[in-house]
Amino acid sequence: MVWVKFLVSAALIVIAAYYLAKYGDVIAVRTKLGGMFIGVLLMAGATSLPEILTSISAVNQQSPNIAAGNLLGSNSFNMLLLATLDLINRNQRLLRKAARRHALSGSLAVMLITLVLYFQLADINIKIGWVGLDALIIVAVYVVAVRLISHESQLISVPENEIPSDTPKLWVGIVGFLVAAAVLIAITPIMVNSSAEIADITGLGTTFIGTTLVAMVTSLPELVTTIAAIKIGASDMAIGNLFGSNMFNMFALGLTDFFYTKGRFLSVIDPTFQFIGMLGLLMTVVALVGNLGRLEKRIGFIEADAMALIILYLTGMWIIFQKGIG
Repeated sequence: MVWVKFLVSAALIVIAAYYLAKYGDVIAVRTKLGGMFIGVLLMAGATSLPEILTSISAVNQQSPNIAAGNLLGSNSFNMLLLATLDLINRNQRLLRKAARRHALSGSLAVMLITLVLYFQLADINIKIGWVGLDALIIVAVYVVAVRLISHESQLISVPENEIPSDTPKLWVGIVGFLVAAAVLIAITPIMVNSSAEIADITGLGTTFIGTTLVAMVTSLPELVTTIAAIKIGASDMAIGNLFGSNMFNMFALGLTDFFYTKGRFLSVIDPTFQFIGMLGLLMTVVALVGNLGRLEKRIGFIEADAMALIILYLTGMWIIFQKGIG
């Protein structure tokens, strides 16, 4: 029964997140924002909303490891999606084409993940109120990163006649976005609760369940919207969505501390997450270097850097599985 509850709630989260991203795109088009800006900020925030809601729900249910595994594990899964793009588009190198424009967002994602790992290792026990200083710094750095990307992207206005005639009105986009967000808020606690039950039943532990099952479910919206964006030729939005989601995940990790009133959030999560965070960092670096390095060699039908990402992810999941037992 618990698996049925998990699968149904997970399916509803994916559907709601799809419409969240869809109506987020309507808002972006109607407000005339640029493609890269939309991908890195608006779409990344919209498709990452399940992660942040899941993490807040997890700490409220006293499952901090599911919260941390969800956010840090999603970083690795998002980079796996970059390799998926290569498999879908074997005849052209979309990531090479847009790599220069996303060097900043990829670098900022690396910086934010590194900052989180630094605070995990440093264990600075300073709080302002009930919120850790480390969480406040992470949130502040994300805000600065957003401003940098906003400046770098040099927003290009979309003329009114370039907006497709079948695009819904702005108010429809806003209402649809809010309804989808409300569904996510209602369903997410059910999915988190069932995840904790699965961890207990299987004996795998919340570390492994949070990093695999929960992280994959909450990252499925990124998969859906990324593939959809590529198919309509919006490669900037697709790539920006993935790098931007990794940035947003680290912002969400800092924000989660605001909802954890028993102390500093980073101080209570399992030390195993240092490895999980490092895996996400390594995969983000490989994706960034591979895209900027103009590596053109293929291994069979897949690029060398995409193959490296797949191997890193599978190896990392195996190691996490070993650490998660017992």
